Amino acid sequence: MKAALRRGLWLLLGWSLAATASAGDSLRGADLYRSHCSSCHGSDGRPVLPNAPDLSRPTALLKADPALLASIRSGRGAMPAYAGQLRDRDILDIVAHLRTLR
Repeated sequence: MKAALRRGLWLLLGWSLAATASAGDSLRGADLYRSHCSSCHGSDGRPVLPNAPDLSRPTALLKADPALLASIRSGRGAMPAYAGQLRDRDILDIVAHLRTLR
């Protein structure tokens, strides 16, 4: 039993480290956000345009990173699709920045 528990803890630690390693760069994301997003979503995540989501509210970012990546890639309503304009890594950096706005 102890060996199985120890193995499970190592797997959990490895998964945790892998998830941290794949997280976006929030500083780089801040620059990208200013360039591509702030004119509509505001510099602090509070919307400038009507119907733009308030990204400063914790509930706006309840989705996992892959779901947010897909939303930004494909766009929605007045928001343009960023597929082909931003790489996935760029979008994940923006998402990492958004998570610091809370």
